[in-house]
Amino acid sequence: MDVFSTNFLLGVLDSLLTPSQWLLQRFFPAVVTDPSEEIHFDVIDKTRRLAPFVSPVVAGKIVNVQGHTTKTFKPAYVKPKGAWNPNAPLKRVPGEQLGGRISPLERLQLLVARTVMDQSDMIDRRMEVMASEALRTGKVTVSGDSYQTVVVDFGRAAGHTVTLTAGNRWGQAGIKPLDDLETWAMLVFKASGARPIDVVFDTDAWKLFSADADVRALLDLRRLGNNQLNFGGPLTIGATFQGVISGFNCWVYADWYIDPADETEKPVLPANSVLLGSSLIEGVRAYGAIQDEAAGFQAVPKFPKSWVEQDPAVRFIMTQSAPLVVPTRVNASFAATVN
Repeated sequence: MDVFSTNFLLGVLDSLLTPSQWLLQRFFPAVVTDPSEEIHFDVIDKTRRLAPFVSPVVAGKIVNVQGHTTKTFKPAYVKPKGAWNPNAPLKRVPGEQLGGRISPLERLQLLVARTVMDQSDMIDRRMEVMASEALRTGKVTVSGDSYQTVVVDFGRAAGHTVTLTAGNRWGQAGIKPLDDLETWAMLVFKASGARPIDVVFDTDAWKLFSADADVRALLDLRRLGNNQLNFGGPLTIGATFQGVISGFNCWVYADWYIDPADETEKPVLPANSVLLGSSLIEGVRAYGAIQDEAAGFQAVPKFPKSWVEQDPAVRFIMTQSAPLVVPTRVNASFAATVN
């Protein structure tokens, strides 16, 4: 069995359990592929027009067709690559009993699976960070080595991204966070026709929100399955449900990533962030074609491959992807920095 064959690697990739991708799963559930090197995506931009009155004996009035705008973007590649030590299968792998209990071939299979899993996780994490940026700013900035920085602007209304200033920040005297949520939800509803039902807080924003007396009095915890307020309780990677208030599902989100630009750890959702949205954002995970003959130039989310450099003799495994996240109904989202 050739554990480095394309079919074997694709089988490994298909069988992987992916890590938490909460923002992607909640707001960008659909996956689409584009067979060209460019991704074509639609942004919904309908307005509330009235049918014009006319006399029944005159010709109908022509109105311009509207509904969406199709945009094009040539995505940057992501292709994490790992080099193999040819002696690796001869050594005990992490978790194996001391002295070794599995064969070199079994170790090789395990090492291949772990390498593909690590590379797949890196791509998924990149997508989750892009989802966070799209929800927070209505844009995605694509930048990297040998790739000119491009800002993909989905055209969200400017008023859907706010930073509270002195005197209006959560936690200050007289400020009612729940009033802000209601105001922001109405802005979203007016602009998009979709009322947000999910409110996503980072841990800092949740502490400010949950400390408010009105919130403590009104937060409905019946869906939590207990009678205790979950203010600052145990969190999971991704999001933890905290209750319902005024028709909003409240979630606390916590996850991190290592930024390749400076090798520092950063939160996927920055401090004091609040996101409003719903499934009506109709977010999409879009993938362009893999520009590799071994992949048949197909548009697939991820394509793993392996090859050997002869001098010096080193084997490589690489997973390629050409991704972008797209909030199709971008004005159905809203973001605030509350302190």
